[in-house]
Amino acid sequence: MEDSFVYEAKGPTLIIHLPKEFDHHNCRNLRYETDLLMAENYVSRIIFDFTRTRFMDSSGIGILLNRYKQMKAGHTSFYGACPQVMRVLKVAGILGLMHQYESKEEAIYSREV
Repeated sequence: MEDSFVYEAKGPTLIIHLPKEFDHHNCRNLRYETDLLMAENYVSRIIFDFTRTRFMDSSGIGILLNRYKQMKAGHTSFYGACPQVMRVLKVAGILGLMHQYESKEEAIYSREV
């Protein structure tokens, strides 16, 4: 379970619980699975959960940017990033694109778009 993605739907919001390592080994699965979920459901918002993630490479950044573009600006956010992941997100410019929340509940119930 540590290296797999878990998906949770809350109405039009898709929460993606990321694995311990978010890298090129598992990014192909995430891209494929989220494409299917988004095609089958009305998804207007994606929230990435980084609480288990301890490592992320450029493939992970690519997925985040791809989903950001697909959802239109403002409809992607994240929570739970540890200091190492926050450094990667900052260097990649993700912090300027996606809103960061302190918790899952805050991310889900925020009206900020």
